[in-house]
Amino acid sequence: MFLSYHKSARVASVSHDSPLRQTPRTTLRRKPARGSHDRALAYSILDEALHCSVGFVVDQQPYVVPTVFARWDDRLILHGAPASRMLKTAATGAPACVTVTLVDGLVLARSAMHHSLNYRSVVVLGSLFEITSADEKIEAFRRVVEHVVPGRSRACRPPSEKELAATRVLALPIDEASVKVRAGDPLDDEADLGSEWWAGVVPLVLCALPPVADRSHPPPIDAPPALHTYRRDRSRDP
Repeated sequence: MFLSYHKSARVASVSHDSPLRQTPRTTLRRKPARGSHDRALAYSILDEALHCSVGFVVDQQPYVVPTVFARWDDRLILHGAPASRMLKTAATGAPACVTVTLVDGLVLARSAMHHSLNYRSVVVLGSLFEITSADEKIEAFRRVVEHVVPGRSRACRPPSEKELAATRVLALPIDEASVKVRAGDPLDDEADLGSEWWAGVVPLVLCALPPVADRSHPPPIDAPPALHTYRRDRSRDP
């Protein structure tokens, strides 16, 4: 028997107008003008990103693992196999760091020293906790699928009871966090501004190619039209 998606499971949300909690650990010391604790800005970056990197420590050895995620109101949702070292460690309440970076452009300066990237990034610190309620786990799964492809949860089979039991779901409050953004032109030394070298920005965008149907077992229907126009919305210009 398959479980249906249950939309009544809800997580209390924090107002977008409420700033992220600023602590010594989330206070930017290098180029602080690029930093922010604007929650709405952080949410826009998290909602655009497809994956995050999770940092944790096991036996004094640091690890950083990339994984898909989703934002559920004021929490980040991670999921995977119960045997996952990352999830097993995080489920104990051990400190973790989740980072997301969107690269918006290559900044080519007149000097090699001032080459850079235009980017938007979020760092979230804290301890994850496990979601065990079946209804909340199903909603978390739906959120992850919808985060990657909006509308996809209505066009695929929901998780079975066996799949639900075989997956661990963790949540991280978006509380102690910071945003850092670099945008605009190169910042060359004044002495280089009249030089002959080209300088400027090469904008970058994540571009989806046409969908390719399962070649081993071709589906009986065409790809949904939305997949032909799939893109990750950009919240700002490079």
